[in-house]
Amino acid sequence: MNIATSPNRAKYSEEEWQIRCDLAALYRLVAHYKMTDFIYTHISARLPGPEHHFLINKYGVLFHEMRASDLVKIDLHGNIVEEEPESKPVNAAGFTIHSAIHMAREDMAYVIHTHTAAGIAVSAQKHGLLPISQHALKFYGHLAYHGYEGIALDLDERDRLVADLGQHKAMILRNHGLLVGGASVGEAFNMIYYLERACQAQVATLAGGAELILPPEEVRLKTAEQFNRGGNAAHYAMAWNTALRLIEDDKIDYRS
Repeated sequence: MNIATSPNRAKYSEEEWQIRCDLAALYRLVAHYKMTDFIYTHISARLPGPEHHFLINKYGVLFHEMRASDLVKIDLHGNIVEEEPESKPVNAAGFTIHSAIHMAREDMAYVIHTHTAAGIAVSAQKHGLLPISQHALKFYGHLAYHGYEGIALDLDERDRLVADLGQHKAMILRNHGLLVGGASVGEAFNMIYYLERACQAQVATLAGGAELILPPEEVRLKTAEQFNRGGNAAHYAMAWNTALRLIEDDKIDYRS
C-alpha cells in the first residue's frame, strides 16, 4: 500500500502522517530484531506544534502488526486527543516514561524503551555496560543509569528520570531495561540497535567465563569520539532506509 493511498491518510496532516508511518515502521523493526516484550514496552514520537503532543502505541497491539493508524496521540498530561479515545487505550507506565523525556528533551523526537533479556541482564549487573566491544564503546561516557523504583506509575519519577538522563541519549534503567532516543527515527533506531547488540555481546562474553580484554582508556575515548563527533544524520537516514526493506513485504502495511 502506498503512503498516499491509505484510507486513513485523510484524517491527518501530511507531516503527522509521515511521523505515524515512521513510528509504525520503527515498531515493526524493533519486532523484527526481537526486541519486544509482548505488549509491555513502548516507542513514541513527538509531533510538531506548540501543543507538545506525542504518539505512542495503542495498548494491546503487537509490535509486528503496528500500523500508522494504530498510534495514539496524547498530550503531556496523558489525555488522548483523538476522536473515540475509548477505542485507543494507552499503557500508564509508558506514558510516565515517555512524557518525562518529551517534556524535557527537544532533541529526542523519538524515544524507545525495551525489556530485552540482554538489556535486563546488563541492567542488573552492578558494573553496568562494560567497554568490551566496539558496540559498547559507542556509549562510553555517553550512557546514563536510573535506579529502579517499581512499575513506572508514579508521575513524580519523571523528574528523577530526566535528572539521571542528563544530556545523554541512552540510559540503562536498573533491573528494568533500556531507554534511548534520537532527533530522527533513524538515529533512534541506530541507538537501540547498538545498545542492544552491546548488551547481547556482554552477556555472551561473561557467560564464557574467560578473562576479559579491555581496550586502553585512550582507545575507549577515541572510539566514543568517533561515534559521537556529529554529522551522522546522512548515515542514520541511509541505514534507516535500508532497514525499511526488511518490512516491505509485511502482509498488513505499516503505512495504513
